[in-house]
Amino acid sequence: MVLVAQAIGALYGMLAVIFGAFGAHKLKKTLSKDQLKSFETGVKYQFYHALVLLMLGFNLNLTTSLEKYMIYSFILGTFLFSFSIYGLTLSASRGRKLRILGPITPLGGLLLVIGWGLLLWSFLRGYF
Repeated sequence: MVLVAQAIGALYGMLAVIFGAFGAHKLKKTLSKDQLKSFETGVKYQFYHALVLLMLGFNLNLTTSLEKYMIYSFILGTFLFSFSIYGLTLSASRGRKLRILGPITPLGGLLLVIGWGLLLWSFLRGYF
């Protein structure tokens, strides 16, 4: 599980840099300001959670069920949240907004919240 967290964290980090550069240089010309802002939100959240996955992969054993669910929540939540935003933004810029992606974004956000909640619980459970 440690290797999974580290590998996915590194992959998400690498892709965040690529997507960020793509947004800043290529998409800046084709997206509206609001669309570009949405795209950048996806990149930021992807980068934040790439760093979280790397930190957790290097600092926790990731052997308990709680830790595994936390990592899965961050991995899947980041994918659903950020990549649905990319799909929504890019499809809208071409005049064919993929509305099916709309409900996926909050589902990804919910998984991210669950991941953070599980992380909080992992810290507090020793005190209660």
